[in-house]
Amino acid sequence: KDDENVNSQPFQRWQNRFEFVAEAIKIAEQETGERKGHYLNVTANTPEEMYERAEFAKELNQPIIMHDFITGGFTANTGLSKWCRKNGMLLHIHRAMHAVIDRHPKHGIHFRVLAKCLRLSGGDQLHTGTVVGKFEG
Repeated sequence: KDDENVNSQPFQRWQNRFEFVAEAIKIAEQETGERKGHYLNVTANTPEEMYERAEFAKELNQPIIMHDFITGGFTANTGLSKWCRKNGMLLHIHRAMHAVIDRHPKHGIHFRVLAKCLRLSGGDQLHTGTVVGKFEG
């Protein structure tokens, strides 16, 4: 998958990364005879930019896109989900920054509840990370 932090920075623009990844997948599939995949991060500043990225991923014949739900929001999640249904693609939901909602045991939303909300808003897959988190152990 794309790293949630590497979205479209001056040293790695999203269009270039999408094209590079699509070509690498094509080569790997030819060499191994196996289906390969990658989750292209379409999270952006506006819904229009997200759909532009999703369309580009579709043009590159990529079957799945990724969305960071906290930075993009539940509405963007649902909109991308509906777009994916119309276009025969899958939506992988990344939970970047989820700790601001579910880390503290005395307030917030438990991750299991949050995961159900994300599935109900249209995510096909949910990135759950590790048991303890990358900053814990």
